[in-house]
Amino acid sequence: MKLHYGIDTLKNIDIMSFLPFILPVLVIGLILVLIALIDLYRNRTRRNNVLLWTLIILFVNILGPILYLVIGRKESDR
Repeated sequence: MKLHYGIDTLKNIDIMSFLPFILPVLVIGLILVLIALIDLYRNRTRRNNVLLWTLIILFVNILGPILYLVIGRKESDR
């Protein structure tokens, strides 16, 4: 059993074989980011911390837009 993999092993990995698994995750993440940013832009006058939410949406990958859509949208109702 080989426990240590070197840089030569990484060169032999076929990236195209992983594409069917990676591509849907990337597309769903992009759609979530766009939906969250559009909603934030449309309601920017009613939202608190617009800059903070923008940074969270953009830099926390898939979890950032989900957090905004669950927590950030309720922020203006208070």
